[in-house]
Parts: sequence; C-alpha cells; structure tokens
Amino acid sequence: MKLALVAAAAVCSALGATSGAAVAGTHAAAGAHSAVSSGTWHTAQKVPGLAALNKNGDADIASVSCASPGSCTTVGSYGDDSDPRAFAATETNGAWGRAKRIANLPRSTFQDPVSVSCGSPGNCSAGGNAGPGGFLVDEVNGTWGAAHLVTLKRGPSDEVRSVSCASAGNCSAGGDYANSSLTATAYVVDEVNGTWGTAQEIPGIAALDQGGFATVLSVSCASAGNCSAGGEYELASGARQVFVADEVNGVWGTAQEVPGIAALNKGGLAHILSVSCASPGNCSAGGQYRSRRHGRNFLQAFVVDEVNGVWGTAQEVPGTAALNKGNDATVSSVSCTSAGNCSAGGSYGVTPATGRSDATIQAFVASEVNGVWGKAETVPGIAALNKGGGAEISSVSCASPGNCSAGGDYAGSRNSQAFVVGETDGVWGKAETVPGIKVLNKGGIAEISSLSCASPGNCSVGGQYLDTSGRFQGFVVSES
Repeated sequence: MKLALVAAAAVCSALGATSGAAVAGTHAAAGAHSAVSSGTWHTAQKVPGLAALNKNGDADIASVSCASPGSCTTVGSYGDDSDPRAFAATETNGAWGRAKRIANLPRSTFQDPVSVSCGSPGNCSAGGNAGPGGFLVDEVNGTWGAAHLVTLKRGPSDEVRSVSCASAGNCSAGGDYANSSLTATAYVVDEVNGTWGTAQEIPGIAALDQGGFATVLSVSCASAGNCSAGGEYELASGARQVFVADEVNGVWGTAQEVPGIAALNKGGLAHILSVSCASPGNCSAGGQYRSRRHGRNFLQAFVVDEVNGVWGTAQEVPGTAALNKGNDATVSSVSCTSAGNCSAGGSYGVTPATGRSDATIQAFVASEVNGVWGKAETVPGIAALNKGGGAEISSVSCASPGNCSAGGDYAGSRNSQAFVVGETDGVWGKAETVPGIKVLNKGGIAEISSLSCASPGNCSVGGQYLDTSGRFQGFVVSES
C-alpha cells in the first residue's frame, strides 16, 4: 500500500484551523515568558481494533481532525493494495475507540479515504477514492452513514482529494474528474445543512487548463459557504501552474492563476499543497515551484496570502534559498488561526557530506506574524535525530497564533522514525521522536501522515509503521 507522504499530508493540512478551535491573538515576543503551556505527548498506540480488520494487508492513516480537545477522528484504509477498505476511529474524552469499517459502497472494488474534517465532536465528513470514482461519507452524532459517489453532470468524479467542514453538516470538498475528452479537470462540491449537492467544475478553470489536467489539492472553509481551494493545471506546453478559487456566501468564483507565480516558476512545475483560511477572505497557501539556477532546475518553497478577499503575490519562503543548498524545497503544510498569523512546514535539500554524491533532506518551519513571513528555520533538534539524511514535516496545525504543532519523519542511522515538534508563543521547541513509536516500529519505517490541534497543547497524530511481519499498521498518539 502506498504510504501517505507529502500529497496525503497536503490534502489534510488545511484542516487544522477549521476543524480545531481557532483562537485569535498575537505572538509573544521571543524570549518572553510563555503564557501558553505546551502539552505532553503520550505513548503511541496501535489503532484499537485495526489489526482485527487488517488480516492480510497493510494499513495506513490518511487524515486526522480534532473538533475539541480529546475529541478527534481519524480515517484510513486497510487490506491488500488492489482492494483497500476504508475505516474510521474516534477519540472521545481522550480515549481512542475501535476502528470500524466505513464507506461500504456497492459495486466498489476499493475505498481509499484521503481526508476528514470534523465540524463538531461526532460530526465529520470524509472523502476519498473508490472503484467507480470519488466518494463522500458523513458521521452524524457519532454514527457513520452510507457513502455516496460524488456525481457531476457528466458522471462520477475520479477523485476526492480534500474535505473541509466549517460546522457540522456544512462542508466543501474538491478533486478532479475525467471529462468527455478523457482529460481531467478540477471540481468542488458543497454540503449545506447535511446534504451534499452536485459537484461543479470550478468556474474559469477550463480557460486556464489548456493542457488537459487540472485538480483541486486542498480546500479550507472559514465559515459555512466561505471557502478557498487551491490546485494545479496544465499549460499547453505541458508545464504545470497553480490556481486559487474562492467561494463567497455559497457561490464559487472564477479560478485565477496565483499572482506572481509565473515569474517564479521558470522551470514549469508548480504545485499548491496546502490552503488554510483563518476567516472568510483571509487565507494562506503554500507549495513548490521549479526555478532554474546555474543551468539546473531546483524546486523552491513558496507561500501566498489572501487579504480581505484579494490574493497577493506569491513569494519564496524567506530564508529557504539559503537553506536549500542540496536540491529541492517545498511547503507541505500551512495552518492559519487568524488573519496574517500562520505557520508552515516542509523540507529542503542539504549539501551532501564529504564522500556522498546525493543530497540529504532536512525539515524546516516558518511563521507569519501580522502578515509578514519570517525566515524559515531548520526544525530545532532535528539534525541530531536525522542521522540518515531524510527528514520532512508532513503536517502542521495551529490552535492559536504562535501555538502550533508539527509532525513528520526522519531517517535514523538504520531506520526511519516519526517525530513531533511544538511552537509555544512563537518559539519552536526541539523535535522529539514520538514516544513509544520505536516499540511498535520493528520493521524500521514510521511516518506521520496527519496532525490536528483543537487547542494549544491538545493535538492528535495519525501515521503508520512497519511491523515485524513486514506489513504497515496504523498508529495514533495524542497530546494533552
């Protein structure tokens, strides 16, 4: 089963602000006494009941969403690569319940969820991919209902890539579908008061998409009917470019190329991997673009902000060019809690050590305060863990300005492990290996797929590890 790496993280990272409790405030000055106490990460555990479901295959966690402290939901899949099944597990009052199969679609060959968002405890929506097309399924008052295929006028969609819920029963989702000419284009679909409508092609995307491929990769809703979506499309030349589109009072506006990205994206490959909206019309997005330097192509990390409904100019994340000596850089996750106050995480290339021909990868974080992005910094403490030269942040979630958590994976000397790191009052602490993950991770591969925080110091994480039989299993771990 394919592990949930950057792409999986991307579709769920925007949920940190909308599915958790977004609390307004400002960053404390660096070095000031912390007014917010960070939480303590408990011991990682196998998802209860998942082993009983997962008899003959691999299992992974795709997405986690927390509606309030100690009340979270995770979705993922289990089974053989050719026939995965969807499951969900719910945390109530800090205790994780048993995994249960969901999304039992008739005539479906598989179900593979990629995103979940909870509007309130026990009221969530999940979306993903099934044999006939994309599917959506709702949890109402703690009970999962029947899944249904996302339909467009031309038939079922191909994929659901992102779901975001502003409140219980008021959500939006996005992805892509194959049209009559067998090319793919981007769509969005809204749920209003518990009823999903018919999906629609994003207005204006056809005019941008001259190469025949467009998709929504991330959706974030700040309030019911007020959302933003980000994704990519193909130019006639085959180059990839990025777009954003806004929904205002339930009506989706015209997709637009991200302002300024064409000037950056000289290498013709750009992706938006995460969108997060703190309030209607005040969002941030991040991803990567290809620049050309000294005759070589490099991927660089970018962010772009929307202020009062107007998207500004994309910019390279300050400081990443200085860090990115080895190869590529990307923003994999962005989370915003108030207008102009966000955090982002990702990875960058490191100059190879003496005697090595390959670049190593390191994890970074960057914070925006009052609308100004600060310099990216290497995650404190990660260098001491990342002896094998492969670290990345896959998910960031902020509960209030300057109070965030992030998670990802790093390469130890002999295996890969999952790590978490917290920001308190604008200062990032030291990365730590997820407590207990080494006991589970006998096969030597562990990673975090998704992280969600409901309030400062109250977060949950989901990921996967390799057991002694060589199969991937799902784990969860909570902070309180």
